[in-house]
Amino acid sequence: MQQALNIAIIIVALLALYFLLKGRPKPAPWQGHPTGGSYTPVPEGEPVRHWTDGGRFELEVVGESRYRDTIRALAGEHGDTKADARHPALLLPDDANPYEDKAVAVFLSGQMVGYLAPKDALAFRQMLARHEIEGKPTSTDAAVRGGGTWEGKRLAYSVWLDVSLSG
Repeated sequence: MQQALNIAIIIVALLALYFLLKGRPKPAPWQGHPTGGSYTPVPEGEPVRHWTDGGRFELEVVGESRYRDTIRALAGEHGDTKADARHPALLLPDDANPYEDKAVAVFLSGQMVGYLAPKDALAFRQMLARHEIEGKPTSTDAAVRGGGTWEGKRLAYSVWLDVSLSG
């Protein structure tokens, strides 16, 4: 008898939990999140400063996999050897980015190619603040590297910027 009562209590509790959760209204989607799953910032205005690190190209752009076709085209024709194509780059603090609150978008020759890594984006934004140009687009030179072939397969490309984050 006690066992049947315990089972009945468990069943009633589970049913109550089911109807409680099922009846809960779904939260409205976050208004800043893009519909359709894609987001690309739109650069506005001319760069207010051009950065250079003496041609070192030590700051890597991340998230390039989303822009693989664009980067491949920017690499140009290079046969089986590695590419080292140079392009003007625009660095855009992206305050409207729904995925990263301190994002810095990177455009080469007017085309989106990725972002600075979060740690680098924060350092870059601090550098903008030191120069009193927060939120403004700036420019630098960029190199599209890689894409050589190995064992008959094309290797990935990467994008490197001529910016020192201590400047």
